[in-house]
Amino acid sequence: MANEGGDDTKRRLLDAAGEIIANVGYKAATVRDICRLAQANVAAVHYHFGDKMGLYTALLSEAFTEGLRRYPPDLGLPPEAPAEERLHAFVHSFLLRMLGDGRFAWCGKIMAREMQEPTEALDHLVAHHIEPLAQNIRAIIAEILGNGAKRDDERTQLCSMSVVGQCQHILRSRAVIGKITPALRYDEAGIADLARHITTFSLCALKNFPKA
Repeated sequence: MANEGGDDTKRRLLDAAGEIIANVGYKAATVRDICRLAQANVAAVHYHFGDKMGLYTALLSEAFTEGLRRYPPDLGLPPEAPAEERLHAFVHSFLLRMLGDGRFAWCGKIMAREMQEPTEALDHLVAHHIEPLAQNIRAIIAEILGNGAKRDDERTQLCSMSVVGQCQHILRSRAVIGKITPALRYDEAGIADLARHITTFSLCALKNFPKA
């Protein structure tokens, strides 16, 4: 096998872990299977990550970091852009990260599994990646609600959950949606259509939401 301490081995381990864990989940995935797919020695996991959980935590962190690099929440909009446009960018980028194809296509599957069967890696994921995104969407929602709404208000938080929940529903229920709405597409154009729908639907609700 190649140099077990090299960056190439580390890369192969992450890619193999992503593929296997996306298919069978963290608990069912074994270090031996991951190393077999990565063509690496089992000891390489300890060398690079400490243990299986260290590998999984690194995998989740990298997937989030790379996803945000490719599809940032503002999609390049300036900070002074209207809140409505920033909401659309947030939703669109969320869907692209979760439903898009390419090297990190397994990210959405792994995240869905992590939400349903949380591991100790979730705390790190929330603190370093999810919490900043939550603060972002809450600030946008508060601005749209107006009337002095704050991002830490309960109704702002609940409205934010409602918007994000629409995105997560598509990811988690994709198999069922494919059977009852077979015309729905998940290519670039289809994801853009979904983003426009969720944004339009959400804005209608937010702009008619009862005053606090």
